[in-house]
Amino acid sequence: MAWDGRAFAGKIRAVLASHSTWGWTLAALLAAGTAAQSADPADTQWLDVESRIQYGYYTEDRRALEEVAAALATDTSSTALRQYYLGLASYRLALLDQSHRPDDATQAAERCVSSLDDPSRVEAGAAEALALQAACWRTLARLNPVRSPFFGVKGGSAMRHALALAPGNPRVMLLDALADYDQQRDRSAVIAKLRKSVAAFERERAGVERPPSWGAPEAYASLGRSLLEQGDAIAARGALEHALLLVPDFAYAHRLMARITSG
Repeated sequence: MAWDGRAFAGKIRAVLASHSTWGWTLAALLAAGTAAQSADPADTQWLDVESRIQYGYYTEDRRALEEVAAALATDTSSTALRQYYLGLASYRLALLDQSHRPDDATQAAERCVSSLDDPSRVEAGAAEALALQAACWRTLARLNPVRSPFFGVKGGSAMRHALALAPGNPRVMLLDALADYDQQRDRSAVIAKLRKSVAAFERERAGVERPPSWGAPEAYASLGRSLLEQGDAIAARGALEHALLLVPDFAYAHRLMARITSG
């Protein structure tokens, strides 16, 4: 297997940044010292924030996610990507809380929607902001059956707009595929979308890392889940192995893999 220095540095950065201020600083130095890393220091800063959010999600560490979200919500020193990452942190909290803490999940999803309410001001780009907001509308629809039709319409409109703006963006493609999965649309079509998303992530990972860059492990894990549900355990295992290669501590991917290995 070819050595992927950027991927290794990213994993180290994620682990260190999730534990302490010292770790955050050391993580930034590692990122800055890796060839073909971010184009400027601001990118490194936001990639560290992203790593903290994603590692908290992968390890299902609610407290770590809450700390990042709180810091972003009260930060007034910089606006670069702050709204987008507040939305992402809130979305991750909503996903973790939706089964056992529905009220907390609703608050997090509502914060996600409001933080992304003006996509033109979100420096991640309008398409990415709209796709993430659509995912949060969809989460609200699951949490509130009474208002589900309204939330569903809002989410559908935001996603269509995102796809029109950036049909080849890997995160837009992933969130669109997950929307189809949630709406129980044809699983073969969902798998096809997820495969295209995975391919788009691989193309992106071959270039210079810039924020936002999250999503590849989730795409592989989601593909594995859909393949497993279709009865293709061999292909599902391959997708999950890719997810775990990228993030060895990905709790959800481990649970899916256990379903395969337990027979």
